[in-house]
Amino acid sequence: MEDEIDFIIDGTKEAMANALKHLEKQLVNIRAGKASPSMVGSVMVDYYGSPTPLSQVANVSTPDGMTISIQPWEKGLIPEIERGIHLANLGFNPMNNGESVIINVPPLTEERRKDLAKQAKAVAEEAKIGVRNDRKNANNDLKNLDISEDLKKSLEEDVQEMTDTHIKKIDEILAKKEKEIMTV
Repeated sequence: MEDEIDFIIDGTKEAMANALKHLEKQLVNIRAGKASPSMVGSVMVDYYGSPTPLSQVANVSTPDGMTISIQPWEKGLIPEIERGIHLANLGFNPMNNGESVIINVPPLTEERRKDLAKQAKAVAEEAKIGVRNDRKNANNDLKNLDISEDLKKSLEEDVQEMTDTHIKKIDEILAKKEKEIMTV
C-alpha cells in the first residue's frame, strides 16, 4: 500500500515538474527584444528530404544584440534555411550573402511587447491547468486506495501543497518573463 502511495505522490511531483520544464521551454521561444539563437530553435530545414532542426545543419550565433547569423555547414542549404525560417512563421525576414543567412531582429514595438506578454500569460495558464490536472489525477488515484480517511485527507493536503508550490513557481517564472519582455 505504501508503494502505491509513493508511486502516486512521486508521479504527481514528476508530472508537475515536467509542466514547469515545458513552460520554460515554451517561454524561451517568446522573444524579449534581444537576438538569441533560441529564437530560431523551432526552425526545421528540409535536409535531403527529411525535416531536420536548424541547429543540426548550421551554426547559429548572435554577433550582436540585434542580429542572428546562421552559417550552414553546406552552402547548398541556404535556400532551404530561408524557406524553413519563413515556414516557422517567426516574423523574420532572412537575407543571405552567399555564405550565410542573416536575420536582423527588429526592435519590439510597445504593442508587440504587450502581445508577447499576453502570449506568455497564455502559456503560463496552460502550465497551471496542467498542474491542476495532475492534482486532480492524484486525488482520484488516492480516493481509489483502500486507506483510512485520515490518511487520504493528509495525502490530499500534501498534493494541494505541491500544487500551490508549483503554481507559485509558474507565477514567478511568468513575472520574470513579462519583465524581460516589457523592458526596453
